[in-house]
Amino acid sequence: MAKSAEPKSTESKPGSNFPNGLGKPAQRALAGAGYSRVEELAKVSEAELLQLHGMGPKALRLIRSTLADKGLSFSDKA
Repeated sequence: MAKSAEPKSTESKPGSNFPNGLGKPAQRALAGAGYSRVEELAKVSEAELLQLHGMGPKALRLIRSTLADKGLSFSDKA
């Protein structure tokens, strides 16, 4: 009898406030780079985040939206 696969959770880890729906690869990339709060991402540019393995366009859209909800945005630094 085959085991039923549990759906992969895309909820953020406890202690972080990354947006729900952010994929596990993106969460691991952010954690690996030392980020644990979405507010910390206002100090970096989108280009910098895209360099992290696991970050993609969907993750950036979710993070951009979450930052905007908090009155923040990505850094403009190149």
